[in-house]
Amino acid sequence: MDKRITVRDFANLKARGEKIVMITAYDACQARWCEEAGCQILLVGDSMGNTVLGYETTLPVTLEESLLHTAAVRRGARKAMVIGDMPFMSYQISLEEAIRNAGRYLKECGADAVKLEGGVTMLPVLRRLVEVGIPVIGHIGLLPQSVLKDGGYRLHGKNSEEAERLRKDALAVQEAGAFAVVLEGIPAALSSEITAMLTIPTIGIAAGPHCDGQVQVIADLLNLGGSYLPRHAKMYADFYQTAVAAIKQYSQEVREGSFPAEG
Repeated sequence: MDKRITVRDFANLKARGEKIVMITAYDACQARWCEEAGCQILLVGDSMGNTVLGYETTLPVTLEESLLHTAAVRRGARKAMVIGDMPFMSYQISLEEAIRNAGRYLKECGADAVKLEGGVTMLPVLRRLVEVGIPVIGHIGLLPQSVLKDGGYRLHGKNSEEAERLRKDALAVQEAGAFAVVLEGIPAALSSEITAMLTIPTIGIAAGPHCDGQVQVIADLLNLGGSYLPRHAKMYADFYQTAVAAIKQYSQEVREGSFPAEG
């Protein structure tokens, strides 16, 4: 990347058939890793609830926690696009509150855009944010913030009724002016159909290989927490075991008196 990534670049990438690489990041160090590796979008996901903050779901993540981590990622990334993932109840209460909270990501954190969950039901919010100049990425399919309502994590769009609802959601996100949409937990055939139907890029997670790009959680790719690996994820390195081994060696050297060395 030789310049700062903008929303216009993603439209061009889709037009040229080039894949888009998105990854989650939660601090300046991770941001530097991901940018150096060529990732174009750094999503400061509410997945920080599970991977960083120790919550069981994403629901407890607060706006202030999200803003804090988004600002840290922005400080670590010079050219990649930084997206603030708006947490549960930060945009659902009213249009005014949604605008105020979304604006804080841009004004206080230096984020390039925000992401929020929902299609047709969120159309007024999506549209209004775009109208006031806030770039938005949509998110449809499996919605982690709706996990209690849905009774857990599952694949969406397997039957014809759900599939048609997702098509309408995708079109609503595009109609609202979002510059991209995340498709999560959707059958590969349906995500392929939606990708071909839209003029804006689709970013898949557990949605097959046919989207315009992919997003994964950095903690899964690097095994940062040593926990369960989702079926859709691939571990590229085992930081957990490496870290435990290194810290164990440090602990041993302190106890035996060989660290720090004299002189």
